[in-house]
Amino acid sequence: MTLTKWKNWAHVTKLDPDKSLKPGDIEAIAVSGTDALMLSGTLNVTRENLIDLQKQVKAYDLPLVMEPAGPEAILLDGIDYVFVPSVMNTTDVRWIIGKHRDWVLHNRVNWEKVVPEAYIVLNPDSSVGKVTKAVCSLTPAEVASYASIADHYFHFPIVYIEYSGMYGNPGIVKAASEAIDTSVLYYGGGINSAERAAEMSQYADTIVVGNAVYERGPDVLKATVKAVQ
Repeated sequence: MTLTKWKNWAHVTKLDPDKSLKPGDIEAIAVSGTDALMLSGTLNVTRENLIDLQKQVKAYDLPLVMEPAGPEAILLDGIDYVFVPSVMNTTDVRWIIGKHRDWVLHNRVNWEKVVPEAYIVLNPDSSVGKVTKAVCSLTPAEVASYASIADHYFHFPIVYIEYSGMYGNPGIVKAASEAIDTSVLYYGGGINSAERAAEMSQYADTIVVGNAVYERGPDVLKATVKAVQ
């Protein structure tokens, strides 16, 4: 696989190892037109449930991304990319670099598969917002500043606007998009319709759909794919 293929994705489907899908849903997701599958969650993610989810999806010809919640649950074998988040607006330095150090200290790392992500977490009620102690009450200008630093100073390949569980402010995503030149802008949160997918894809290079798959089923996923591709 081309190591930079992820830069051309318009639509990614996020699957949570701690959640269950109905029989047949995996196949419907795989043929929906989504560009890649991301195995990612915040709570109760273990190597065991990651491996179980990987077994369910590996038969399909789609790029497979592992996005770790922490160093204790990371897969490398059978994974195309490892997207590793650093939370720009956290108040706990562990979520910028500390968890990463622990991972490298105690594990084998295939750096060719690693793609760093600069996360900007904006839903204070989300699990990721609470766990990472993110400061979520940011103005568009403040978000743009974080995005600019991530792109121009730290040179993160991905800047990820994460609303996780709620639909975000398009104006904030627009401000972030205008602040970066090189980084690819990802958006995730509340994409549960073609209309929302189309709106956010005006500013984000890649949209990520997660909760809608579990709440509304694969049909809504197909609608979001069609809206951005």
